[in-house]
Amino acid sequence: MPAPDQSKLKEMVRKLPHGPGVYLMKDQLGSVIYVGKAKDLKKRVSTYFQPSRKQISHPKIRSLVTMIHDFDIIEVKSETEALLLEGKLIKQWKPKYNTDFVDDKRFLLIRLDVQGKFPKFQLVRNQRDDTSRYFGPFAFSGLLRRTLSEMRLKFGILLNDTTPKKQDDGTYQLYDDVRAEIYGHSNYVTPESYAKRVEEACKFLEGKAKVWLSELKEAMQKAAEAQNYERAAELRDVVSALEKTITKDRRFKRTPTMISDAGHGVKQLKKVLELPRLPRKMECFDISHISGTFVVASMVHFIDGKPASNQYRRFKIKSFVGNDDFRAMEEVVGRRYRRLHEEGKPFPDLVVIDGGTGQVGAAIKAFMILGIDPPPLIGLAKKRETIIFPDERKQMNLMPQSPGLKLLQRIRDEAHRFANTFNADLRSKKIRESILDDFQGLGKVRRIELMAHFKSLEKLRKASVKEIQAVEGFGPKLSKQLWDFLQESFTVARREAE
Repeated sequence: MPAPDQSKLKEMVRKLPHGPGVYLMKDQLGSVIYVGKAKDLKKRVSTYFQPSRKQISHPKIRSLVTMIHDFDIIEVKSETEALLLEGKLIKQWKPKYNTDFVDDKRFLLIRLDVQGKFPKFQLVRNQRDDTSRYFGPFAFSGLLRRTLSEMRLKFGILLNDTTPKKQDDGTYQLYDDVRAEIYGHSNYVTPESYAKRVEEACKFLEGKAKVWLSELKEAMQKAAEAQNYERAAELRDVVSALEKTITKDRRFKRTPTMISDAGHGVKQLKKVLELPRLPRKMECFDISHISGTFVVASMVHFIDGKPASNQYRRFKIKSFVGNDDFRAMEEVVGRRYRRLHEEGKPFPDLVVIDGGTGQVGAAIKAFMILGIDPPPLIGLAKKRETIIFPDERKQMNLMPQSPGLKLLQRIRDEAHRFANTFNADLRSKKIRESILDDFQGLGKVRRIELMAHFKSLEKLRKASVKEIQAVEGFGPKLSKQLWDFLQESFTVARREAE
């Protein structure tokens, strides 16, 4: 296998942005061999190509570095989004070198299922895409288990071992054995009194987390001094996640929300936003960058506070090439509502724009160009969850636990998720075809003809020389060279996989 072109890789690194995102390391065949996340893409990716990396003692890391022939990045808006996207891409690609470094079973989360009447504190390995609240990850599993036992004694909460039984007087019995006396709390509670116990336990857990955070930072520093860089990087990611957990402004992927809150959220938004009617139908737009080369957008639709996925839409930007959130927002909003207007269909009761004053202004500009009146429209600026109005009204911040804000967060987060899924789909297509970049003499036109004829790289690989010759522009010599290249490349890939 030819050695990686270090000058090409370093030039690619030089052009990387300083921002959060996910990077995908690829081998000679274009296969994804490692997926990682970064707070600063340029700083993180550059470490793989620095001379000091050659001194790493871990054989798997040395092997990974020598296998990197190319890489891609996906820019996101925050470290939290990078963490979520990294997990999705690892599940999708199952990269060879992520086995030890990402699927590390040492780290645990505490999951609090807030949908039931009596939420339980449970230890889990992975964060689900649900409405639960999560604390962590935590690196010290033994300490964490002891802490949960301590919390049960201190606050009278449930873990994972019982189901309360309703009594004739309307209260609930937590335990039906001697544990009720051992734990030292009333064994008969109402959902309201138990909720107060949970609230106090959460505050206690957040305080414990601050102590563990300092211990993690100390362990991270020791790993770095010992030149155990990958372990230090793992602990750094855990520190980052734990810092977000104990920050007051922490926003989870899905804010803990009872299903019944949706109706309250709709009613509250009508009141506080001074809407002419209940916002039963809401649409939210999000702009997302891919590798800094082009932009995509998503639109999600909610009815009565719940997702209506059959009405979701996604957009490729057509009017320009490059990264410009304002122009992109103007284009997709214009395309969406021009079509509804031309088809005589009603506009939603409320449009939510992911972003601040600039994005809101771009959306309003789209309606001005169309010459039609916009429906009620607001922006949601993520830093402080600030509501932005397109008129002279002052910016607004709702209480963190208010059902109206929770509803806005849900629709905004769903727009993010849908945009990231679109990113992954487009990235998958590009990566599947990237192997052809290494074949000399294959220009853009011939490549398009080739893929249009065979439809997929797998079908091309199985084609004979004669079948390749059937494509316009491929004579006997070029067809044989391409056939030899594909056979050799896939043989090497299979050998390395073994």
